[in-house]
Amino acid sequence: MAERAANFRREAARRRTVRDFSDRAVPRSIIEECVRAAGTAPSGANHQPWRFVVVSDPAVKARIRIAAEAEERAFYRGGAPPEWLDALAALGTDEHKPFLEAAPYLIAVFAERYEVRPDGTKIKNYYVQESVGIATGILITALHHAGLATLTHTPSPMAFLNEILQRPENERPYLLLVTGYAAESACVPDIGRKPLESIATFI
Repeated sequence: MAERAANFRREAARRRTVRDFSDRAVPRSIIEECVRAAGTAPSGANHQPWRFVVVSDPAVKARIRIAAEAEERAFYRGGAPPEWLDALAALGTDEHKPFLEAAPYLIAVFAERYEVRPDGTKIKNYYVQESVGIATGILITALHHAGLATLTHTPSPMAFLNEILQRPENERPYLLLVTGYAAESACVPDIGRKPLESIATFI
């Protein structure tokens, strides 16, 4: 058990967010297996309030990029407080998001606020944000384990995803997960991780 725990920690430590993706094709079966893994997450009352919309169509990805960059321009040009922009400066991010078209897959994660049964009955879901967050974490880890890179992208607001992807009103965009192979030229910031004593307390 100790060896498995240490091996998993080492593998997780290799995961890095990238913003430069190759257009190299990824078999759909790999994405399907990773989404299945995400679907094993615990959830409030076992309602499983997540929906994963996997986008590979170039035309749809282009529409998403246009809409996302419009929101990002507003964010970077006055919508964000100065301290937030200062924090992002070290990462070199801006309103340009070419990865939304370059990467082979965009996985739009939606949180289902309530379920609509075939007869139209609405069933409330519980702990939706928490449940979807756990499932998304498993998805990111599964994609990394499979050998793929990811980027969590959260333009705000994200209502354009409902329109472009034709999702119902009971689903709220949670985040957009970009995935594929990292480009050969991909570069990531030299950042560290907080040590155990800074993130955990044992009593």
